[in-house]
Amino acid sequence: MKSRTWQSRLPERKADPAFEAMNASIGVDIRLIRHEIAASKAHAAVLADAGIYTPAEHDSVNRALDSLAEEASSGSMDASGFEDVHSLVEHRLTELCGGAGAKIQTGRSRNEQTATAQRLYMKESASAAAGAIQSLMNAMIEKASENMDAIMPGYTHCRPAQPIRFSFYLAAHVAGLSRDMGRVQDALRRLDECPAGSGAVAGAPFGLDREKAARLLGFAMPSLNALDSVSDRDMQIEIVSCAALLMVRLSRIAEDLILWSSPAFGFVSLGDTYCTSSSLMPQKKNPDALELIRGKAARVAGDLTALLMLCKGLPTGYQKDLQEDKERLFDAVDTVLSCLAVFEGVVREMTVNAGAMKSAIGPECMATDEADMLVQKGMPFRQAYSQVASAIAAGEYGNGTAAVSPEDSVERRRSAGGTAKSRVAAMLEAARTSSPIM
Repeated sequence: MKSRTWQSRLPERKADPAFEAMNASIGVDIRLIRHEIAASKAHAAVLADAGIYTPAEHDSVNRALDSLAEEASSGSMDASGFEDVHSLVEHRLTELCGGAGAKIQTGRSRNEQTATAQRLYMKESASAAAGAIQSLMNAMIEKASENMDAIMPGYTHCRPAQPIRFSFYLAAHVAGLSRDMGRVQDALRRLDECPAGSGAVAGAPFGLDREKAARLLGFAMPSLNALDSVSDRDMQIEIVSCAALLMVRLSRIAEDLILWSSPAFGFVSLGDTYCTSSSLMPQKKNPDALELIRGKAARVAGDLTALLMLCKGLPTGYQKDLQEDKERLFDAVDTVLSCLAVFEGVVREMTVNAGAMKSAIGPECMATDEADMLVQKGMPFRQAYSQVASAIAAGEYGNGTAAVSPEDSVERRRSAGGTAKSRVAAMLEAARTSSPIM
């Protein structure tokens, strides 16, 4: 293990390999190296303004940081033996430009560095997630538009309820995804505060220009309180919470499509790209992509729970426990981005069997329509309901036929939010023309 930046405080310290491995986070936080280098460039600029760096030193540090960025992007940087990404950048900077590099930590702490790098990462990741959600919504809108006339049973309690358009079903999930998008947008607004210049706990000395650091890093403003900046992890929790809610939605859609693509339903067929087969049974076509997405929803929920429990009961101020935040954040972001990409492919390759959908609509699905027709003749609804219900209970309902057709039934639902064709078309057009949230 390379020499620690704090080694002079404990000159007689003996290393325990088990603890050294536990204490090091470089294997996880190395993926923040671009963000750490960007934050170091901004910090060098404010140090120059404060007179800590001469113009020549500032130029030397900038060139060295550019060189480190090239190393990082090419994959040639050797991170082995370092405690974390922050000490790696400081060490390499000092190697490249000597005393000027050794000045880079003036007025700052790893406590603020990890908060700043993570915020930069979360801004990028939230924007990427917003784009991926929009792409999935677009795929659903296109699939719904292609299948406007496919009518299927709508289900409650896993039992056929009333006829709906398949496009209406997809539009329902487009509406839900738009809320997921809104949550990401809200999180992006709250993310737009820069922790740089917060120091370890009390803020930075030397009159460092935090507004400039924030501006250079693309933030709207510096964070309001240094203590809050270094000790709070609510943004990590919020981002992972957005991911967990989104994954629950994807899991529910996946469950529907797993069932509806089975031989028992046959409503949809999944593209071969997103299925596998059995190593034993040659007839199988297994919906593995959807099953994996359903399973990964539990994984992201676990990431959220871990972060909540990590922060519960911690005293105010940075604590080493918080080193555990990044793995959960990275896992949730990686998982949700991969699932969104795969789900978009599933939707685009899926084919709809409108005939099987319509065949599954039994006459009982129009029972409410029959009660409504009695209401139109002046009968109170509860009396109409009882009359139809009694006929169903006696096995006499419709004699195998319904009073209205499935097409008539869906068109009767013309109120706002209903499954009539004009209403579904309006939903899809509104979703299609709404501005993507980025």
